[in-house]
Amino acid sequence: MAFNSVERAPDLVVPRNVLVSAYDKTGLADFVAALAAALPECRFYATGGSSDALRSALGPAGRGRVVAVSEYTGQPEMQGGLVKTLDWKIYLGLLSESGNGSHEADLGRAGAVAFDMAVVNLYPFFEAAADPASSPEELRQRIDIGGPAMLRAAAKNYLRVAAVSAPAQYEALLGEIRAEGGIRFETRHRLAAAAFALSSRFDAAVSSRLTDLDPAELARVYGIAQAGAGRQERKR
Repeated sequence: MAFNSVERAPDLVVPRNVLVSAYDKTGLADFVAALAAALPECRFYATGGSSDALRSALGPAGRGRVVAVSEYTGQPEMQGGLVKTLDWKIYLGLLSESGNGSHEADLGRAGAVAFDMAVVNLYPFFEAAADPASSPEELRQRIDIGGPAMLRAAAKNYLRVAAVSAPAQYEALLGEIRAEGGIRFETRHRLAAAAFALSSRFDAAVSSRLTDLDPAELARVYGIAQAGAGRQERKR
């Protein structure tokens, strides 16, 4: 397989399509409202709870500027939110490269948009792992799949995509957009490094916590008869 080689990238990127999937919605409504005001042509593609928050934030004036991800992909969310964003159109929009005619053709063929920003934060696994009262099932449910995947895709393509991974980044990003009209290359690079650092910490926390769990206790929790116990029972 031959890797693509990008020789030129833009300095300033003006967000026109923003992907939003945020478990922690701290400051999200204000951030999106400010983005919408600063960038009149910007549209927001958001998962279930996030799309509701965005529509509320923008109100009637923002009608048509918020698109549910399930409407965009044509696929309903899996029950329990297990699959929402693992879709060709999502990753085509995050990973397509500027000035690549083949990628532009793929976008057109799929009816997809190129995302310029991904506002994504992760399920609260860190908090659950730090709480000694968390059950194995609570820990398992808080292992995020789609969030890290989107962040990693956006961060890999920092040449044109801003990977926004924490509410603490909102204020400075808004200040730059208001002052410059878009997001600079240096900022996208810094955001990408932060996104990969978060993904790395998240995976390390999951690995560490799973390693700490006692397999015998897990078997008991999930009603699994252990092989040794089964043999002893048959001998009786």
